Amino acid sequence: MAQENPVPVYGEKALKLGETLVLSDLHIGMEQELGAKGVSIPSQTKNMERRILSLIKRTGAEELVLLGDVKHNIPSLSIQEYREIPLFLKRLSEEAAVTVVKGNHDGNLEKIAPETPVLDSLEREGALLTHGHGWIKAGRIDADVVVMGHCHPAVAFVDEFSRTSKEPVWIRAQFNEGIKEHYAVEEPPELIVMPAFNDLIGGVAFNRGLEGQPIGPYFKSRMVDLEDARAYLLDGTDLGTLSDLEAAHKKTD
Repeated sequence: MAQENPVPVYGEKALKLGETLVLSDLHIGMEQELGAKGVSIPSQTKNMERRILSLIKRTGAEELVLLGDVKHNIPSLSIQEYREIPLFLKRLSEEAAVTVVKGNHDGNLEKIAPETPVLDSLEREGALLTHGHGWIKAGRIDADVVVMGHCHPAVAFVDEFSRTSKEPVWIRAQFNEGIKEHYAVEEPPELIVMPAFNDLIGGVAFNRGLEGQPIGPYFKSRMVDLEDARAYLLDGTDLGTLSDLEAAHKKTD
């Protein structure tokens, strides 16, 4: 991806906006759900905490924005979330100002993290930050770019032995004129979809059929030119357009 603002952090599922570091989809508490299904995985919260603290130091960020789905369980709080999230947010707040943009998994987050601002959306450096599961609660969008999470974007690869693997990707797309039916805008903004920060999230393969996915009102209302959207690996490799990636994937099926 071009080195401009916003800037993806090389090799990481993180975005830099001026002095602000943005991460999305931590899904703390996912391990408890997996355990109930017979998959035993120790808590990854401390590992994510260490990664984030390292990113704050590496980027020199003064603010950390968690772009939704800090917690995993819906609709209530799990024991793991109740125990780990307050300490997790407190530790991060000692190194940078922490703000949460609320996601669809974040019900009751305010109850266990009353000192952390929890907002529906946030503007930074000409970018509008939103989780992406619902409509932006504003009549007008003045931002040049909208940044969202929620979709856990990935691309599926098939090797010569017909084995499939998925890699997390950034999606860079463009809103079309259809956005003007919902919001007052001078020009349709760009859209960046962030990969999920939690490595336990397998991701949704955007090259396995664009119909019906990805999820969220902006895509379902067809106000995003998804076919011409481009996918980028974490190292910045441009994989091409989603329509070309879908066509290539079909040839391997």
